Amino acid sequence: MQNRDATIIELRGGSLGTLNPEVSMEEAFQNNTLRPILKLQNNLLLQVFTHHVKQQKSTFFGLNSNKKEEYIEQMLLRDQPLRNTIKGLIIGMFTLNEYQEYAIHASVLNKRMMGLVTERLKSQMQLLEE
Repeated sequence: MQNRDATIIELRGGSLGTLNPEVSMEEAFQNNTLRPILKLQNNLLLQVFTHHVKQQKSTFFGLNSNKKEEYIEQMLLRDQPLRNTIKGLIIGMFTLNEYQEYAIHASVLNKRMMGLVTERLKSQMQLLEE
């Protein structure tokens, strides 16, 4: 399994964000693990969201920017299949040690994860195409 972990870390790159020794475990996990994974998986996340919206036969693409932001927030808050798919894309890029840490603090880390995904999708709405 050591080869898998080394390959994953090499693939996704180093930490993103400021690493301060006094940061909380959640913030360190966010900067060391979640942000690099989201950067690596960005295009796939955009495609997954777009595909899901199309499957739902949603009016998303006809909404104005503010309504699109609200829609993204609501989808990631309430649509459990979409949340699970996105969490799977992210968790699949964890090393074994990261997964063990995640499993202990899953509730708090899921909130951070979905918050980061929400902001990422909202900031790239122009890339979400019909």
